Amino acid sequence: MQNQQYRPLARLLPALCVLLLSACQSFGPTPVTPPATPTPATPVPPVTPVAPVTPPAVPTPEVPAKPPAEAAAPWRAARWSDLPGWQQDDPQQALPALLSSCRGMRVAETVKAWASTCEALRKLGSKPSREQLRQLLQTRLTPWQLINADGSEQGLITGYYEPLLRASRTRSAQFNVPVLGVPDDLITVELGDLYPELKGSRVRGRLEGRKLLPYWNRTQIDAQIDSLPARTLLYTEDPIELFFLQVQGSGQAQLPDGSRVRLAYADQNGHPYKSIGRWLIDQGELKLEQASMQGIQAWARAHPARLAELLGANPSYVFFREEASTGEGPKGSLGVPLTGMRSIAVDPRSIPLGAPVFLAAKMPDGQNLQQLMLAQDTGGAIRGRVRADVFTGFGAEAGAQAGRMRQQGRIWLLWPQDAPLPATP
Repeated sequence: MQNQQYRPLARLLPALCVLLLSACQSFGPTPVTPPATPTPATPVPPVTPVAPVTPPAVPTPEVPAKPPAEAAAPWRAARWSDLPGWQQDDPQQALPALLSSCRGMRVAETVKAWASTCEALRKLGSKPSREQLRQLLQTRLTPWQLINADGSEQGLITGYYEPLLRASRTRSAQFNVPVLGVPDDLITVELGDLYPELKGSRVRGRLEGRKLLPYWNRTQIDAQIDSLPARTLLYTEDPIELFFLQVQGSGQAQLPDGSRVRLAYADQNGHPYKSIGRWLIDQGELKLEQASMQGIQAWARAHPARLAELLGANPSYVFFREEASTGEGPKGSLGVPLTGMRSIAVDPRSIPLGAPVFLAAKMPDGQNLQQLMLAQDTGGAIRGRVRADVFTGFGAEAGAQAGRMRQQGRIWLLWPQDAPLPATP
């Protein structure tokens, strides 16, 4: 729905934002609730002075509060020799993703910063040598190591992939789990249209009379799924498989005639993502090392009576749109197809979408993961400076790899030498 249909809500939003705090979803700066208008104080009648019974206490000198620790700078200048494995990586494998980033950049400041470098990359042609490409990057870019707010250098590196589900366009005993499109009653309000300081923040909700309320959470959606004003795109056979499709953000569905369609992220209900793996750990059902995607799936199938309770621990719910299945990867937040093992999801408040980075981490089997990557996607659980989600590709093998990836790693932003560093919160 178009936002202008709900312009009458503008006057109501300052009061409603507090009620909708649980429904706020930010893809930019962290939302800040606008200050409430102070209520005028009620006049107090004068009180007749009375002599004190006891002498007033001598005031205790105030001890100055300890100032909060200042956050570390987000960047630290580095040299190319600081990047472990830079000389061993083959940047040719990342060239298609690099050129895709150049086509997909939309933020004006980022486009301006990358204009000359992107033109130089295009002039290299489709098959430059490994050393030609490496030399161009080293000549035009400078590595900057990302630093966490507490001054540490390492952060969490996880993985995600594009799954394949079996599905049907008609409901049956086998295929009875609906895959929903965006509901007609889901309203999205861009808070930046009303408060410039909240640019990039939005509230999702639904109208009840003249009130804007948070949209239904996962448990509520599942309880009324057949009566929601949302188109059912397909029916799949396994609710846990659908859940992980929503976590990944996109996937493909194979129909009974062998054809495939892509299910791409369309919208979300506005509730925050909560890890069901963490819920299982907190419940004492799994240990940390068991809480991989495969471990969670195994637990769910061993405890079917608790499946609704498990899935309800994550109130977030993703809605899809249908696209034709192509030979390319799914489109990320940058709007370009993702490349397996070369595209990553990042927090765009720390790393501009489209930018190349160098990632140094480990694969689940202990092998080094030290290579050029492109920041081409985002995710609800991807928050922080040194934080990345590696797109491992399509299918079961990529899923097995992504499900076990939970490593510590370091990240360097590769930024044009002649451009100022991007602004960060």
